[in-house]
Amino acid sequence: MQIGMIGLGKMGYNLALNLKNNGHSVSGFDLSSEARSAAQKEGINTFDSIDGLLDSLDSPKVVWVMVPAGKPTEVVLEELFSKMKADDIVIEGGNSNFNDSVRRAQVASEKGIHFLDVGTSGGTSGANAGACLMIGGNREAYERVEQIFKDVSVKDGYLYAGESGAGHFLKMVHNGIEYGFMQAIGEGFQVVQKSHYNFDLADVARVWNNGSVIRSWLMELTENAFRKDANLDGIRGVVAASGEAKWTLETALDLEVPVPVIALSLMMRNRSQEEDSFSAKVVAALRNEFGGHAVVKK
Repeated sequence: MQIGMIGLGKMGYNLALNLKNNGHSVSGFDLSSEARSAAQKEGINTFDSIDGLLDSLDSPKVVWVMVPAGKPTEVVLEELFSKMKADDIVIEGGNSNFNDSVRRAQVASEKGIHFLDVGTSGGTSGANAGACLMIGGNREAYERVEQIFKDVSVKDGYLYAGESGAGHFLKMVHNGIEYGFMQAIGEGFQVVQKSHYNFDLADVARVWNNGSVIRSWLMELTENAFRKDANLDGIRGVVAASGEAKWTLETALDLEVPVPVIALSLMMRNRSQEEDSFSAKVVAALRNEFGGHAVVKK
């Protein structure tokens, strides 16, 4: 299948490679000439404008957008909706607010354009070798491009979630849960690190990740982080909150659902902006391990 990828950063670049490796014809656009050059070296034809990318695609066109949530996504989608035609498909795979996705789907539908909101998980390694996808939008449009989602996902790693907004809604809640998991790991390791025992933290993570109830990919990444820096001395415990946990909390309040763990994990990220703590270091290191998110160096 022929696909245009807008956004060749960490996630978009790896998704483009994944698509190419699965036999799809992929073209790309990014504002960064360095990003375009990196993709070009991997055999992905790139363009320095959205117009050039769209002109390279046969109709009906399929365009996958992987740019930061908020204004960058809004600007790109506004341009696409003004230039694409009826029956074209836009796949939006960033961490957008599901309410924005509902609104954008309505704008697209007024022009006959199909809009699929796709929550994307698995980090950069997943984007490259097997992602987890949660998809919302028109079912007929989804079925037309389902093979794309099947090809880039791990086995059983994609789900048609329902009407517009459903994909990004699930990713929002997923990330809220992720905040809680990571905070618990960080706090647990702070207790271990503060004890009078001389533990090797990487070995602790290793044994916990083999046969224990708390074994997980996050625990594997915890071990990786400690192998690189035994006590995380090289980074500060400053952890960014990218928005999804806040949206999850707000939605839970609207639905009158108690989510104390997610709420407190969000508060701890906000607190990390003011002081350094070992638990925050662990969470910062984990975010860097799975998503390449920047850490604040000492």
